[in-house]
Amino acid sequence: MQDNILMAFILTILAGLSTVIGAFLIFWIKTTCTKFLSFGLGLSAGVMIYLSFFELLKESNHLLINGSNNNWNGLVIIMFLVGLAIAGLIDAFTHNRMEACPDLECKKVDVANLGNQWHGHRHSHGQQFWNEQALLKTGIFTAIVIAIHNFPEGIATFTTASINMVFGISIAIAIAIHNIPEGFCIALPIYYATKNKKKSILYALLAGLAEPVGALLTYFILLPFINNNVLGIMLAIVAGIMVYISFDELLPTARRYGGHMSLFGLICGMALMAFSLFLLH
Repeated sequence: MQDNILMAFILTILAGLSTVIGAFLIFWIKTTCTKFLSFGLGLSAGVMIYLSFFELLKESNHLLINGSNNNWNGLVIIMFLVGLAIAGLIDAFTHNRMEACPDLECKKVDVANLGNQWHGHRHSHGQQFWNEQALLKTGIFTAIVIAIHNFPEGIATFTTASINMVFGISIAIAIAIHNIPEGFCIALPIYYATKNKKKSILYALLAGLAEPVGALLTYFILLPFINNNVLGIMLAIVAGIMVYISFDELLPTARRYGGHMSLFGLICGMALMAFSLFLLH
């Protein structure tokens, strides 16, 4: 049993830290490219929206039915709405924090390199503004949401692996695969806002560490209280949070910087998540 516990911790750590792999993809970004930013943010939204509606809510409903022997899914809807409300509160908090950052300004960029889909503020000398505050807020908001999302994943991976190692390994691999684009979701807007790759990777790392934190809290505190109902409620709340950030932050920002490239990214993100979940299932 102790060997299982140790391996469960290792699996949870590896699954969580895979967000860093996604963050390292920003090393291929050489110049400021609004079309790439728009595509990347659209891709991030596609990943989150597909994961929320086709995986998290479905699994939440399944867990709650098994936990209560009741086919009514009203609790899933309520917890989904609670997740939207929580995301709204996080949004208000991060907005106030970004407004208080004096070192982040609107950066001037040459419109000749931005294409025809730029919708920012035009400067009188033919330049426009790169809104670093808005991008940093999007990145930090994404990191917070993904950290919240990773916390129950850490609980699930650790609990499953401590009981059934083979099944636990399968779940850890599945989580690691979809954590890679999540790490990219975090690092991309933060890098565009700060041009600091180390800071971008650090935020992705901190979000990934939420999974081993979930495992530690499960081992020391939560294990006696974890059941299908608790996990189902947590997944529905996380789905609400992820849908909020996708529609309120990622897609509007993507549209602002690249027009229809955001839609192309959205479709690719959904296809990527659908294909990866199909292979894993």
